[in-house]
Amino acid sequence: MEKEIYDEKNGLWYTLAEDGCYYPNLELPKEKSVWVGKYGLMRKNFLRGHRTSLYISLYLSGKLNQHLLEVNQRAQKYVEDVVAYLAKFNGIDEDMKVCSQMEWVGRMNNYHACAEEAVLREVVYV
Repeated sequence: MEKEIYDEKNGLWYTLAEDGCYYPNLELPKEKSVWVGKYGLMRKNFLRGHRTSLYISLYLSGKLNQHLLEVNQRAQKYVEDVVAYLAKFNGIDEDMKVCSQMEWVGRMNNYHACAEEAVLREVVYV
């Protein structure tokens, strides 16, 4: 009895297991391992818990890490742009940073928190 057979009908190779059954030789596409960042990890957890079918589809197609990396980059850019806009709109500049450091730090932290709240709602958890 052959250990491996090829089925021309569906184009798959099958391997004979110890239980006497043939099982298809299936492999997931190789996906490059990358650090997806803070927002990418948050998106992954959201997809796993709330958008299971999308998560499985991305995982099985080998596009999950690329998707998470894109979400992370988009979210970081969004936060940077919003913080810069809020600082400029409210007149926060380098002079304030030199004259009143603690007030500058407090305001910038506030702008960053506001931007993060918006990015989670508009980019990560959609």
